[in-house]
Amino acid sequence: MTTFERYVFRRLTAVFLVTLAALAGVVWATQALRQLDLVTAKGQTIVQFIGMTMLAMPFLVLAIAPFALLIALIVVLNTLSNDSELIVINASGASRSVLLRPVLCFAAAVSLLCATLSLVLAPAGLAALRDEITQVRVDLVANIVRPGRFIGIEDGLTFHIRNRGGEGQLDGLLMHDERAEDTVFTYEAARGQIVEAAGRTLLVMQDGTIQRRTRANGSISIVRFQSYAFDLSSMVPTGTVSTYKSSERSTLDLIAPDDGDAYAADNRSRLVAELHDRLSQPLYPLAFALIVYLFAGEPKTTRQNRHVAILVALVLAILLRTAGFGVLTLVPGLPAARFALYLVPLAAIAIAAWAIAVPRRPRWMSALAATGERLAEQIEHLVSRLQGRQQGGAA
Repeated sequence: MTTFERYVFRRLTAVFLVTLAALAGVVWATQALRQLDLVTAKGQTIVQFIGMTMLAMPFLVLAIAPFALLIALIVVLNTLSNDSELIVINASGASRSVLLRPVLCFAAAVSLLCATLSLVLAPAGLAALRDEITQVRVDLVANIVRPGRFIGIEDGLTFHIRNRGGEGQLDGLLMHDERAEDTVFTYEAARGQIVEAAGRTLLVMQDGTIQRRTRANGSISIVRFQSYAFDLSSMVPTGTVSTYKSSERSTLDLIAPDDGDAYAADNRSRLVAELHDRLSQPLYPLAFALIVYLFAGEPKTTRQNRHVAILVALVLAILLRTAGFGVLTLVPGLPAARFALYLVPLAAIAIAAWAIAVPRRPRWMSALAATGERLAEQIEHLVSRLQGRQQGGAA
């Protein structure tokens, strides 16, 4: 690359990273709020909560990376035009490839990032998140140990704690067991902790008493203990094996699922749609880059309106990605539509590349620009009329 090309590439990279971080933070916050139940209802710590929600970050970055590229290209190209740098480069006799090369290199780098996320990191992160959520749902402590509440673990067994301390310690523990036919047990302990030992789940209570009351005559006996272990193994929920959805499976699993996989057998069409969607997603950064360069890459004077060209490029890019999402919804019911997942971005790449390569501006670009200019004029006229009415009313 030349000095100017490296300069453009660095600016694109910097704006892309800042935009990606900002969008990722906003999207992560909205997704994290949906998982807030893990903290409020499931008893997980804030560190566990953040760690679990961060597992979905590769998937979120994959979704927003093309749009971060779109914003970076618009910002950098518009800045280069406003600073008259594009005009100077064009006046010096340099070809359009001087600007096109760094744009294509930048788009190729983002496409490589999207390919890595789509094929490897995003499904691995979602699978790990699925494992964590499954573990939380079957976690005995998370589901039955809730401070200040009387929880019925099973018929005849009630559990209560005053507070849950650090490292899983349970303070102010009370357990009432009336499952036996002839005796009712009430356990009280100052402290307790659920531990795994010898393949069993035990509630180890410290400094407490056991009250035994016979049903026949109501006699009561109290035994004081310093340490007592209560077996909870029979109460641990089963079904800890995660069932991975199509987006949570590795790419190799989508290509060749196990013969005994019931989900894959029942949802083969979804797995096919997911596979082709992953393979087609890296094409969108290239399509977005060419579309933006086509409309905003030409040098314009300060008298020419660049906002219309940028608006047209932005709308076309959004419509292109929307078309891709629409085709994806058709693939499960119409498997032949999977080829359209590639056709949509490839057609945009081909048309934009052809329009860039031809010496004269295509008529359809002029028509789009004219339509955008008329729309902009109408909006400006409407805004001026509203401002005039406000000023007249104030007078």
